[in-house]
Amino acid sequence: MANHKSALKRAKQGEIKRLRNKGYKTRVKNVFKSVESAVAQNSPEEAKAGFTGAVSLIQKTASKGIMHKNKAARKISRLARKVNQLEA
Repeated sequence: MANHKSALKRAKQGEIKRLRNKGYKTRVKNVFKSVESAVAQNSPEEAKAGFTGAVSLIQKTASKGIMHKNKAARKISRLARKVNQLEA
C-alpha cells in the first residue's frame, strides 16, 4: 500500500475510476446480450431498437477511454451484422 499522501490519493482516485469503468463495461455487456437475445427470438423491431441504444452506449464508452476505439467499432460491426441478417 502507498505511504505518501499523494500516493494514497492516487490509489483512492484509481479505485474510484476502476469502479466507474467496471459499471460502464457491465452495461455494455448487458446491452450486447439483450440485442443478441432479441436476434435469437427473431424480433427485428426489438433488435433494431436495442441496437440504436447499444451503439450510443458503446461509442460513449469508447470516447471516455474505457474501451479502445477499435474494439468499440468491432462490437458495433458485429451487432449490426446480426441485426441486418435478421432483417434479410
